[in-house]
Amino acid sequence: MTVRSPWAWVPTLYFSQGIPYVVVMTLSVIMYKNFGVSNADIALYTSWLYLPWVIKPLWSPLVEMIGTKRGWTVVLQFVVGAALALVALTIPGPMVFRMTLAVLWLMAFASASHDIAADGFYMLALPTHQQAAFVGVRSTFYRFANIAGQGALVYLAGTLQERFGDMKWAWSTVFFLLCGLFLAAAVWHQFVLPRPAEDRKAEAGRMTPAEFLRIFKLFFARPGIAVILGFLLLYRFPEAQLLKLATPFLLDQTDAGGLALHTKDVGIAYGTVGLIALTLGGLLGGWIVSRFGLKRVLWPLIFAMHVPNAVFLAMAWFQPGSLWLISAALAVEQFGYGLGFTAYMMYMILVSQGEHKTAHYAICTGFMALGMMLPGMWSGKLQEALGYVNFFGWVLLATIPSFAMAALVRIPEGFGKKEQ
Repeated sequence: MTVRSPWAWVPTLYFSQGIPYVVVMTLSVIMYKNFGVSNADIALYTSWLYLPWVIKPLWSPLVEMIGTKRGWTVVLQFVVGAALALVALTIPGPMVFRMTLAVLWLMAFASASHDIAADGFYMLALPTHQQAAFVGVRSTFYRFANIAGQGALVYLAGTLQERFGDMKWAWSTVFFLLCGLFLAAAVWHQFVLPRPAEDRKAEAGRMTPAEFLRIFKLFFARPGIAVILGFLLLYRFPEAQLLKLATPFLLDQTDAGGLALHTKDVGIAYGTVGLIALTLGGLLGGWIVSRFGLKRVLWPLIFAMHVPNAVFLAMAWFQPGSLWLISAALAVEQFGYGLGFTAYMMYMILVSQGEHKTAHYAICTGFMALGMMLPGMWSGKLQEALGYVNFFGWVLLATIPSFAMAALVRIPEGFGKKEQ
């Protein structure tokens, strides 16, 4: 049997994992804003798209019980490719908002299931030392997918709009290109993914309903579970509201309180410069935690995440017209977000320690998605009622629950610190 180098499939696998998420969560927001959908409807309905990631722990055992993780990964990539084609086909038709939203629901469930299969396959296909060696490669190519989705594809959509004057045709073209990319990835992975002997359907009776319920019971029986859940749900409470309105704010006209950027400018400022800063912040945050331990740096990282949200309030107040100045402000906010999000990820790893750490980490990510979904649902209507200046002022006040929960969590001394 030919042994494939992980370089042949790890980068493409995690690039493929990132694309549908950024399409569902970010690209859809920009597209609907271009189509004239209200901020309230955009925030409400695209926030509902988090639901598959909220509840994916409930069906994750099916990936263990039915078929192989390799098989699931390839099939789901074909499903995502088909869903991208359906979005492209429904954009020019009537009821574009409802029809595309329905297809994005399908894509969200396929993407959440693909996450389960791909992460499980990664752990089976590589020995432990290679898993550690390629964890940075995983995260880097996942970030590249975000930059491609929020940067290059948004810029392409904006350029096509300006050149041909047809907004729906531009977005339909973008989704057809994505469809081709995903179908090519599925074919590639069908041939290059290894076939580890451990990747097989679970034995009958291995995952019984009683065992499934026991895993959940063990998680919710943890000491201090109320504080744990409060922290998971509220740490990103302000960011969950800001995130849904960031791109509408950049695109809205100045008389509506926005910055009146063109779509391709958003691709540069938020989708490229901002995401590069986010990645650098995440790398620095990881180094800081490994150097000093999570307990020692928790508060600085929380401040780094939430205080830079003030740049949105400043931009709403002064409405700068310079793309360079806007890009710099977004870079500051995203860099701080990258720093602070590291603390949140490390806390989820801490909570998941012990028996069934994979399943318990999946439960943590479900609560993380729930913490993003619920505040995002009302954020659009709140912004329309308050206006952008007051809304971003509220976002700063909304940091108080996050700080309050941080004061209650208990973190062991030295957790996350690299051993000398």
